Amino acid sequence: MSDSKFLFASLDSKRPETARKVHIKRLYDILQLCIQRRDCERARRAWAVLARCKEIHWKTMWKTAVLLIVSDSPPNGTRGIDFLRSMMLRYPEEKQTILRELVLRLIQAGKYKEALDELDLYLPSFPYQDNPVLHAYAGLVALYLSQPQGERQEADVGLLRAAKTHLERSKTLDPDNMIVQGFLDKPSKTQTQQEEGHDSDEDTMNVDGDIQPRKRTRA
Repeated sequence: MSDSKFLFASLDSKRPETARKVHIKRLYDILQLCIQRRDCERARRAWAVLARCKEIHWKTMWKTAVLLIVSDSPPNGTRGIDFLRSMMLRYPEEKQTILRELVLRLIQAGKYKEALDELDLYLPSFPYQDNPVLHAYAGLVALYLSQPQGERQEADVGLLRAAKTHLERSKTLDPDNMIVQGFLDKPSKTQTQQEEGHDSDEDTMNVDGDIQPRKRTRA
């Protein structure tokens, strides 16, 4: 038993003392090897056994579960999304991380409005309001939804404003995020040009208003 060697460090890094624990660690190695080799069918079989073992805290391995569920679902399937929603209730201490994964899965499934609604539900409250990644996701999704689509020929000003607010909040929380800064720079330049154009129009109006026609004096 003591000479057993394992390829991967499992959740319990202690040396196994029983044949059962050795078997569990071997099964964990098989799971990880199958995932790396993209043999999802065998990985699911190994996971199905591990998840039933009392020694395995399966909730802490929710990322592995999502990976295996999604690999057996169509691109627009909802099994992974439904699982993540249930995990947010069962594993509240990891709720922020699970929410990030949920939003990404919704985006991959083309459910952009649903992704933004999910973010709008949590972002106003603590601790989500201080998460720069969630604000970045909300800003980018709002920016995408603001673009002209279908019968709408113009951009949605409300969504553009919301996108800018979220991106600025993300930048404040994480000043080193260059991706967010890149998106902020583009609309700011346009806005500056519009403001300059608006100011120049006002200046022209003021100048024109200052010029009063002179009265002709009688000879």
